[in-house]
This record gives sequence, C-alpha cells and structure tokens, in this order.
Amino acid sequence: MSDKISCIITDDEPFARKGLQGYVEKIDFLDLKGSCEDALQLSNMLQQQPVDLLFLDIQMPHITGVEFLRALRNPPKVIFTTAFEHYAIQGFELDVMDYLLKPISYDRFLKATWKARDYFALREQSTNNVPYLFVKSNGRLEKIVFSDILFIEGMENYVAIYLENKKIITHCTIKALLDKLPSKQFIQSHRSYVVAVDKISSIEGNTLHVQTYQVPVSKYLREEVLGQIIR
Repeated sequence: MSDKISCIITDDEPFARKGLQGYVEKIDFLDLKGSCEDALQLSNMLQQQPVDLLFLDIQMPHITGVEFLRALRNPPKVIFTTAFEHYAIQGFELDVMDYLLKPISYDRFLKATWKARDYFALREQSTNNVPYLFVKSNGRLEKIVFSDILFIEGMENYVAIYLENKKIITHCTIKALLDKLPSKQFIQSHRSYVVAVDKISSIEGNTLHVQTYQVPVSKYLREEVLGQIIR
C-alpha cells in the first residue's frame, strides 16, 4: 500500500476521542485528518475532507452512528466504537470493517486497523490490474491467483476460497472480497457465494456445477447469473 490510510474519529465523549487519537498516533500507516463530537460535525468535515476510514461512535446525540452511516451515499470504510454490544448485528448488516466494544484496548484497536490496512492493500492490487491478491490465513499471507479460484463461500466474517487444489479460509466479508475480483470473471450467485464464470461446467435448476461442487443460485440473482453465463 503506497499511501497512509486517512481517517476521522467521531465520538461525543472527549475522553474517548483523546484515547482513540493517542492510539492512532502510535500507528504509522494511519493519518488522522480530524476529530469531531457528533454526526453533524462529521458530515461537514467529510464534505471538505473525504477520508478512507471512520472510527465512528454509535450512541451520539441527535443521530446515531448507524443512522448516519445508512444516510451516506458513498461512505468510507467504518470501524464502529461503542459501549453497546447489541449494535453488532446492525454493524454486520452495514458491512462495517470492525466493531470495537468500549473500553477499547490498544491491542484490539491495533487488530482492527490491521484489518483496514489489509483491505486497502487488496483494493490497491485490484486497481493496478494485478491478476492475484494476497489474503491472510493462519498467520501468513497467501497468494491467490484469480484463475485458480473455483468459487468463494461466505461464512459471516470469514470466507472460504476454493481453489483447484486446496481451500483457504480468511477473515473477510464476501462483499469486501468481491470488490477486489475482476467483475467479468466472477459473479455472485447467492448471498453467500461467488463463482468463477469459466469454472461452471453446467447449470441444473438453481444449482451451478463447479467440478465436484454444487453452488446454489438464489432466485433473486438467477436472471443476472444466467445473463452473464449464457451468451
């Protein structure tokens, strides 16, 4: 990754903002562009200074972090910071990068930023038209050549990448990984599955046959899938 990750901290508690700012200043690949106390300040700041990443509190006056994120048309990536555990499901639905529960330790904060660093590094690889990407698995970076992928299965915050000769599991959402893959080579057939188009051997009902595997097609995506496969 060639550049630092620009970020903004938003929290209505001054002590929390100061703590997060201290954490950010210790991490060399983060570039703090501002700190604000509510969604209104954040909205104004984003109009003048777009950033890559938000550290966003959820329970704030006037409008929550969840409501603010839903209202953004092209939001940056987000790491939620909150004292309330029950917001975790909403965070997952909004495809946030991570969910930090207060009080936030530096170790846990650092792991969340590593996840962000890996995400932006993968995106940069895709932008540069590199025919592969690296994913973290079992404590090391694994090189995944696009042409070796059969299909990808999503499992909440993890994905299983099925290759010609092995399966690799990495901590990532299926949406985040799909964003890094060439759109002409891969298609999402189901909420939890992405398939390499040239690896599909046959279609039977709502099932795609990929070598010895059977990959489901959802009724909502069937027309789009068939449109890309049948030419």
